[in-house]
Amino acid sequence: MNSRQRRGVLLLLLSVVCALGAFAGVLSVISDVKSKVGPEVTAYRVKTNVAPYTQLNTGQFEKIQMPKRWLSDNAITNLREIQGKIAVTTLQAGSLLQSDMIVNQPALQPGQQEVAIMIDAATGVAGKITPGSTVNVYATFAGEREGDPAQSKIIVTNAKVLDVGKITALDPTESNKNQQPTDAVPITFALSTLDAQRITYAESFAQRVRLALVAPGSDTTVPDRDRTYQLAKDK
Repeated sequence: MNSRQRRGVLLLLLSVVCALGAFAGVLSVISDVKSKVGPEVTAYRVKTNVAPYTQLNTGQFEKIQMPKRWLSDNAITNLREIQGKIAVTTLQAGSLLQSDMIVNQPALQPGQQEVAIMIDAATGVAGKITPGSTVNVYATFAGEREGDPAQSKIIVTNAKVLDVGKITALDPTESNKNQQPTDAVPITFALSTLDAQRITYAESFAQRVRLALVAPGSDTTVPDRDRTYQLAKDK
């Protein structure tokens, strides 16, 4: 083997050594990334906006893979969990599906409707009202014309609470102009058609809507004459 051939062999060996070194470096980087990111798990992302209180189905979500260490504890990893559930608030497209975004869709008694409204978290619920509670619903209204006195009305009596959702930050653009709460809780009721109309009217037009917890076994009958209160008439 002459000197030129020896140089060629040395260069070839050197190239092989460099290639092996580069390959080892790449493997090291990949291993380091995997060790930092960790294993991937299945999660679900909202495809398009889902309106509040609508029943959920699998077509509204898409399956994704993401590192387990980045997944929140309440993330939904199996779509069987949405069976018989409804959205608590608007589910935004692209958001990760989580258990606090959904609630059970309860069964109703004949003649009843399921109605959910947002109640001021600070003054309307105060942590005392739970599913199964019975409440009276109060609403305060401004006078119909300038100078007319404000009124407090009992809108619904003996309303059955089906579900109490999670505290939700309200979008100021979606809030009623007469209402000021920044945090609200979705409360789901089982109501007759007339009571459902009353409570949705109050949510839309009242200055405030409050819930009064009724003690079990209490007589909650309220005569019509006592359903409206004005300060000027209080003697």
